[in-house]
Amino acid sequence: MIDAVPSSVAVRPTLASLAGDGLTHVELTWIEKRTEHWIRFGRIAHDRIVDRRRRIVSFRPDEVFAFVRWASNLFGTILSRIDIVQTVAPGDAYSTLPFVRPGGELLLSIHGWPKVERVLQAIDAVEAAGVDPCDAAPDHWCHVHNRLTAGIEPRLYSVDRHSAWLQRRELQA
Repeated sequence: MIDAVPSSVAVRPTLASLAGDGLTHVELTWIEKRTEHWIRFGRIAHDRIVDRRRRIVSFRPDEVFAFVRWASNLFGTILSRIDIVQTVAPGDAYSTLPFVRPGGELLLSIHGWPKVERVLQAIDAVEAAGVDPCDAAPDHWCHVHNRLTAGIEPRLYSVDRHSAWLQRRELQA
């Protein structure tokens, strides 16, 4: 006779078990002063707690989010990275990214603390303009990526640029 799983044992979700639901899943880890993965902005559709150090957040197709990864060891920071990702619909092409399933369209991918800090400041500037970073033109994040990669200061996102983006998006629909 096979015993039933006790009710005190919870079945924990994994990225693999969530595949096929049409959402993009991101595994977040928080081990204080060692490994920290977090979402800087994004509209989370679902949030699942795996254990006290991990959770999985999910995004609907065509959403934009910023995923920050930081890690250190006894000698200091060994990884600082930020990726701004636009999620894709099932069947669309995408880039793979660690801790993100299935993946998404990379709008920005920066590593190294000085550049990551500049991206965080660019996100703050978009918010200061009164725009939710999720709603900013995807081209702006590509612009920030290209400028920072070239060592050039990115242009600020303005209300006028956001208005132009909204009009362009309406024409494309």
